[in-house]
Amino acid sequence: MPLVVHKYGGTSVADAAKILSVARGIGKVRDSGVEVVTVVSAMGNTTDDLVRLAETISPDPDPREMDLLLSTGELVACTLMTMALRSLGYDAISLSGSQAGIHTDTVYGKARIDRIDTARLKKELAKGRVIVVAGFQGITADQDITTLGRGGSDTTAVALAAALGAERCEIYTDVEGIYSADPKLVPGARKLAEIGYREMLELASYGAKMHPRSIELGRYYNVPIYVSSSFSDASGTLIHQGPDEQPMENRVKIAGITCDTNVAKITVRSVSDRPGIAAALFEPLADAGMSVDTIVQNTSLDRTTDISFTVSRGDLPGALRQVEKVLETIGAPDVASDSTLASVSIIGSGMQNTPGYAARMFRILAEGNINIDMITTSEIRISCIVKEEQVEEAVRLLHRGFELEEAQ
Repeated sequence: MPLVVHKYGGTSVADAAKILSVARGIGKVRDSGVEVVTVVSAMGNTTDDLVRLAETISPDPDPREMDLLLSTGELVACTLMTMALRSLGYDAISLSGSQAGIHTDTVYGKARIDRIDTARLKKELAKGRVIVVAGFQGITADQDITTLGRGGSDTTAVALAAALGAERCEIYTDVEGIYSADPKLVPGARKLAEIGYREMLELASYGAKMHPRSIELGRYYNVPIYVSSSFSDASGTLIHQGPDEQPMENRVKIAGITCDTNVAKITVRSVSDRPGIAAALFEPLADAGMSVDTIVQNTSLDRTTDISFTVSRGDLPGALRQVEKVLETIGAPDVASDSTLASVSIIGSGMQNTPGYAARMFRILAEGNINIDMITTSEIRISCIVKEEQVEEAVRLLHRGFELEEAQ
């Protein structure tokens, strides 16, 4: 019997009526002779509400306790979905992340999955049951609950699909698929029928509404991921191993424009230009589990350098603490930060070896009077750090400038 993994986002299970509607859809799939494992996110804004509640108790809550608190949101949705399925006559069972065998490391708030023990899952499937798993969470070797980071239910779903050998993973949300830009910002944004893992990974990393780690898992284990709306029957977007994974010479396809407002910049001033400085600066950040994105280093004539880099806004306070600890060691007088920035990116295969795309992007932004603070590139991405107040206009200008409303 074929097996699929479904994942439903918070808007899809925001209230009882929506949970019952989703349960009916799951039931139809089960009636067609397909085994179903369902992963659910917390209902609506539950996670945000829990974060705010914790912050009223403590301005700096303990990470372990925070993970245990936040994991409860998915448990509520998980059990209610199971009740809905049972009320419709389907044999269903709810499992927490730990009960589903999801084992993680000990980085609270950003845990990564080490392995999935599928014994319990396979036993329940053998009984003909629909399994509903609480997303976003797992358990450490010491039996502590961890969370996978915001959006982590996507990663839960793709990881389960890989571990169980599912035909594909289906992600249901409040949009009908992956678009060439955020349709809320660009009304003419074009829905993509399909996209390769590499391009989707860049889109997810730089603002598209999917957890980048879920795309990494899908690519590594070759799990097709289908993104669609839980509120309509319109076709969605298939993320899979497509021809764009191995682009031919001089073939460029701009897949989309993304933006990300979760950006903060840190600048360490007047650092001595000598070996070992970068390692001394960035190793403590890595040890603290903080990801660094764009890095720019400029050396002056007096052999000193300013090092600027970006982190997520949530990591900014912790990153500043880590940097301040090493200022004396690296011989830097001070550090500055800016949390009023955002990134805008063009994503497309083959850009690195094809002249003109970076220049075209910079010209479009210049003509829109949008200043570029930092630039970073990869084989299939060019990103510019700009002022947050200008990023939405930057998306619209680039989408129009690269003619993405038209079929390519």
